[in-house]
Amino acid sequence: MITMNSSTPTATPAAALRAVIDPAQWFNTLAEATAAAASAADPEAMIRALIAPTLAIAGDRDAWTRPGSLKAGERQFYVGGCFIVTPDEAWHMLVGNVGFPPEQRRLMIPIDGGHPAHVRDTRAPLLLANTDEHGDFKQYLKTSRMGSSIYAPMLCGGRFIGQLIMASQARNTFSQQDLDMLRVLATQAASLWIAMGGPEWLARNYPPADAFKVSQAGVDAQ
Repeated sequence: MITMNSSTPTATPAAALRAVIDPAQWFNTLAEATAAAASAADPEAMIRALIAPTLAIAGDRDAWTRPGSLKAGERQFYVGGCFIVTPDEAWHMLVGNVGFPPEQRRLMIPIDGGHPAHVRDTRAPLLLANTDEHGDFKQYLKTSRMGSSIYAPMLCGGRFIGQLIMASQARNTFSQQDLDMLRVLATQAASLWIAMGGPEWLARNYPPADAFKVSQAGVDAQ
């Protein structure tokens, strides 16, 4: 077992320290989340049913204890949800969030804003293990700049619907194994979104009365 103490001059790479999630735990969580999502009341509840239990086990839960993972005044926390492309293709609209501030329930990011735009353009999953290493990272969460994030596109019939996202305050929380898990969730989410009438739900709920619109450049922490 690898240990660290105050006499350790250099932090051991996070990839060497983190524990791999027990496959049995992951598959059990996925099965329960998928079952709950399939019986959800509406498409937004479906997204939340997929995200909440998997966000609770995703990532390196000890990342925040390692040197450099948190800056002064920061604390470890997680957020997750789905950014759906709006009918007019002008925005990524937050749906089914877990952990976002209440006033950002309907966070609206310009369609060409930040890494969500990159995922839409490339239709490829994306891992930002440490956002400090990506100078083009934009802060869209009102309360804090997140230190680690993952994105997985929701595709159906060749069409980009949106993307699932997870993020944490501590740097190097997420790794490739977490991104692979999110990709599985995104496939489930895309299928259920269509099956449960997601496009129709979106048409009824857009534009939202409580839209929290941000600029392409992002927001400063409040």
